[in-house]
Amino acid sequence: MIREIVKPTKNTYTLNLPDEMIGKVVEVIAFEIKKNTEVISTTSTAKKKLSEIKKKYSKYPLVSHVNYKFDRDEANDNG
Repeated sequence: MIREIVKPTKNTYTLNLPDEMIGKVVEVIAFEIKKNTEVISTTSTAKKKLSEIKKKYSKYPLVSHVNYKFDRDEANDNG
């Protein structure tokens, strides 16, 4: 899949397709993006949410499972 967001200066645009698309039927769609700020605000919103998540979970201790080994016999011991 190819997705390009461009601001054309002419009414023609050349799109270079990858080799794996040669000989296949592809669909090309062009439409106007009304608000350019939506892309920017989505990115800043995502960064804000990520920082909120980091802040929320930073108060919990870090747990490493590097040396953990699952023991099936112990897990199935119901006695």
